[in-house]
Amino acid sequence: MRTDDLIKALDADVRSTAMPLGSAWWIGAGAATLIAAVVFWLAIGPRTDIATAMYTTRFVAKFVFTMALAVSAFALIRALSTPGAATGRAATWTIAAPLLVAVAVGLELLSVPAADWGRRLVGSNMVICLSFIPLIGIGPLAVFLAVLRYGAPTRPVLAGAVAGLLAGGLAATFYAAHCFDDSPLFVATWYTIAIAILAALGALGGRLFVRW
Repeated sequence: MRTDDLIKALDADVRSTAMPLGSAWWIGAGAATLIAAVVFWLAIGPRTDIATAMYTTRFVAKFVFTMALAVSAFALIRALSTPGAATGRAATWTIAAPLLVAVAVGLELLSVPAADWGRRLVGSNMVICLSFIPLIGIGPLAVFLAVLRYGAPTRPVLAGAVAGLLAGGLAATFYAAHCFDDSPLFVATWYTIAIAILAALGALGGRLFVRW
């Protein structure tokens, strides 16, 4: 069987399943959000001064970054889970979150004295960040990998990595409500590393559990 014929057959098989793949993704996203919320509230919860912090630009910016990542990754993983679907536009949108962070970092470097750069980058919650973003995101990652198995991704390792980015964006959105380090320097460094851990786990999960 030619590759094109195989892709068409996989696509037809996906479309013939009991639940449409699009619906499965929305249900999976809802379940993953619920799991992340429960883990977040049981493990750490929001910061004590959140009522005041939500009126500051740096605090709100964290959610812009993480939600941009989650939304773009969700669009891309839906495309990757469907054989033959175009992924170019969705893949392009994943650049949005890194670009926003890069702009914020540039503005931070311009507005903050150089002597404070190191302190803002290291912050006070580095270890907590590296621990709790993966902890909050591991459950959602499992959900997203399960939905990938329901579909038929032709690039399972890449799809798994994007599942990790999606889980990381979701987890980081919740964690941002707890984190006292609002500097873009901190977010660009430690949030990125924590999300990369989930992306690596997702790629491994895609290789082991999603490949066909």
